[in-house]
Amino acid sequence: MKIVFLLNNAYGVGGTIRSVANLSAALAERHDVRIASLYRSRTTPSLAFAPGVRIIPLIDLRPDAADAAGQGPEPAEPSTVFADLPMNYGRVAPSGLSDRRMGDFLAKVDADVVISTRPVLNVYLARLGQPRYLRIAQEHLTHDARSRRARAVQLAAARELDALVCVSKTDAERYAEALRGSPVRVVNVPNCSPAPAVPPAAGDSRIIVAAGRLAPVKRYDRLIDAFAELAPEFPDWQLRIYGRGAERDALRRRIGELGLHNRARLMGAASPIETEWVKGAVAAVSSDAESFGLTLVEAMRCGLPVVATDCPHGPGEIITHGESGLLSPLSGGSAALASALRPLLADEALRRRLAARGRASAAAYAPGVIAARYEELFHAWAPGASKAGPGEAVGRLGRLRRLWRPTAGRPGGRPRGLAESTADGGLRVSLDGHSLPRGVGTLLLRLRHDPAGRELALPLPRVRGSRRVELTLDRETLELAEGRWDFLVAAGPPGAAGRARRVAAEQVRQAALVHAPPRVDGRGVSAWIPYRTKDGNLTVRAWLRPAHAEVDEVLLGDDAFVVRVTPVGPERGPGGAGWRAVGENGGSRVDLGCSVEGDRLALTIPFETAAAAPPGDWRLVLHAPDGTATPASRIGGDVADRRATDVFPPRSHAGAALRLRFTLDHDLVLTVGA
Repeated sequence: MKIVFLLNNAYGVGGTIRSVANLSAALAERHDVRIASLYRSRTTPSLAFAPGVRIIPLIDLRPDAADAAGQGPEPAEPSTVFADLPMNYGRVAPSGLSDRRMGDFLAKVDADVVISTRPVLNVYLARLGQPRYLRIAQEHLTHDARSRRARAVQLAAARELDALVCVSKTDAERYAEALRGSPVRVVNVPNCSPAPAVPPAAGDSRIIVAAGRLAPVKRYDRLIDAFAELAPEFPDWQLRIYGRGAERDALRRRIGELGLHNRARLMGAASPIETEWVKGAVAAVSSDAESFGLTLVEAMRCGLPVVATDCPHGPGEIITHGESGLLSPLSGGSAALASALRPLLADEALRRRLAARGRASAAAYAPGVIAARYEELFHAWAPGASKAGPGEAVGRLGRLRRLWRPTAGRPGGRPRGLAESTADGGLRVSLDGHSLPRGVGTLLLRLRHDPAGRELALPLPRVRGSRRVELTLDRETLELAEGRWDFLVAAGPPGAAGRARRVAAEQVRQAALVHAPPRVDGRGVSAWIPYRTKDGNLTVRAWLRPAHAEVDEVLLGDDAFVVRVTPVGPERGPGGAGWRAVGENGGSRVDLGCSVEGDRLALTIPFETAAAAPPGDWRLVLHAPDGTATPASRIGGDVADRRATDVFPPRSHAGAALRLRFTLDHDLVLTVGA
């Protein structure tokens, strides 16, 4: 069977895209599955789709693309399809161009089933689709969460289609009532979540994790306020929120206003998200509405206990309160959410018990189970099945014997692998044998932008079939100079290897590093943090310094910044008086306050002193009693780029804008602006 999903932008992130990626992968095991993306915003998708699921972009909105001109909230050429259906369309409104591209695609597509995923696409499918294929609309929000106009658009489209699939039972009942008398079939099929390809969460990280679009309905402000109530009671806990969206700046301001900048972080989007779930000890959902709650199922499958607002409709259908998770009354706001989180933060046994039960119950949402329910829906329209209403001419739907399986990667293709940090800060690398050159091969680690061209060459075991090839990068025997080391694979033995190709990162597992301090040995202070580049390649960020000063926290006083750091090194410690702190900018220096607080040092940066310094970036440097200079940095933990995650509120003094921030190398600098 040939199945096509219509997505607004398959290259973005969000629950709808993730749910389609999961479902399409399961269906692709038995069917020919494609994704038609109305818009293309990136060169490669942000989320991972199954290798055999082809994405077909219809309109290219990348900055230099010809299609980008004239497309926006008020397109130069308005849509005729939506002339009678006004609504708030979001960032990009339907246009004459989208009418033509989608109309051409739907007229020519060789499909048995076409599934659309949002109101605009549902309208296109209803008005421009063909009765020769089964036409199914999905609803990924709730009936009541839609605005009046958007709901009218959704209902008008549904009446002209064969089926409307709602992801919650309650919402399906609501839509069935609204569509009473229409021939459209309204069914409930929940979203699916695959079994994670990572070990389950250890549950000992003292981190609350949330993930999703940074949108008003997700109410991350409620979660931040709840965490602020809990923070004094649980001083060793942190909050991480993954995702991107329009609410980022407002949420960041709220974190700063509540003084949580050392403990609550906006982590940005992450794909795959499962590697981030397992870094947590508790998962939280704070939404005003969830049509399903895919993040709940994902977290449960990763072994986290979950707390969610009891909002319409998904959480209450997924969680049995007190058994597979905890529900917080929506009317109770942040105080109720804090009350629901409190026992989990206080009781490790409760966390483990709810995590185990939640993980077992979440198996009901496995992709194979949900794909089978869609196949039952497809069969209902096969020839001979009783069916009424539009879309009757679906004769080709009955040809279920026409199966398709994705072609496996061929030897010699682009190498693929995953990296996993070990408890001692080392690294295990597992490479997909099917993607490696046959015979003898070499794994190369190449220091990026290195004038000396330094690289390490590690022999690969001979590839036998498609089994995985594993290597361990041992901290005791390997030394990585400071910088970014890219992973490559070449055919041939070390010293005689051929052309090398970058390793595509299937996964990067950093959970072992979450609370890990920098490593100290006879060679100095070091840290290795593997990560996936924006282009999807495997790289490790390495630091190696004779001595180091790890930034622990930044305090914002009424008249000064105070930075607490822990000196680290083979023979390093506060050791009493004699330490100095300075700000350096080129050849200029500004003396700062420095005092000993137990095992730590406190750097004091008076606003008056900072405002009097020339504009620019002032690197904070500690000078030990023996004269050794050490930058104040944060290289411990699991974050490979702290510029966007560890953000401190700005201050102003005497007309100067003052901010502490981390550089690409994780050194702390004071930025003085006019």
